[in-house]
Amino acid sequence: MEKTTVKPYKKDGSKKGQVTKMFDNIAPYYDFLNRFLSLGIDTIWRKKAISKLKTKNPKIVLDVATGTADLAIEISKQLKVDKIVGLDIANEMLEVGRKKLKRKGLDQLIELQLGDSENLPFEDNTFDAATVAFGVRNFENLEKGLNEIYRVLKKGGQIVVLEFSRPTIFPFKQLFNFYFKNILPLIGRFTSKDPKAYSYLYESVQVFPDGENFLSVLKQTGFSNTKSQALTLGICTIYTGIK
Repeated sequence: MEKTTVKPYKKDGSKKGQVTKMFDNIAPYYDFLNRFLSLGIDTIWRKKAISKLKTKNPKIVLDVATGTADLAIEISKQLKVDKIVGLDIANEMLEVGRKKLKRKGLDQLIELQLGDSENLPFEDNTFDAATVAFGVRNFENLEKGLNEIYRVLKKGGQIVVLEFSRPTIFPFKQLFNFYFKNILPLIGRFTSKDPKAYSYLYESVQVFPDGENFLSVLKQTGFSNTKSQALTLGICTIYTGIK
């Protein structure tokens, strides 16, 4: 369980409101910084996460915390789906995503909606699969968000979560922590115009219940057959479960 609530701006106000403001602020720089700061590895992580859906062959997919729709776009490349709905609380991120979809001719297949992951605007048993890439860490109430995803999935539907985790192997753990805590926020501060955004990234990863702890939360919210796969020496992890 997440014992400490980390917010981007260290002041009064809900985590949800602050996260929305932060992503609205960094939206114009978000895609560039993802590629630059991860050396492009984030694109490989997304492909691996989506590959977990292939055996289920889902037709209607929900991408929660879709951001600029990177994962939704990758789903459309790898899977033969009828519809993808991407949902996010930050409208500026969605606007960037909508422009990308239009350029790629995907705006009919992928629909982006403004909405709250902890109060999903969908009927029960709507989706064959649900994905969250680098988003569950930002939920104000992790269990509530996962319960909502469980609710809108059809019976037998699959959840796939891609999220940062904490490496444990020496000396990679120490090198990565130094980069994540010091170098990455410094670069982000100068390029995204929001000095708090990439400090929050490091801090939120430190308090997130990764690994077996997150699998326990998935089980508590009703998911079965839960599994995890660490990527790139544990920098991030793919989690899966079935309703």
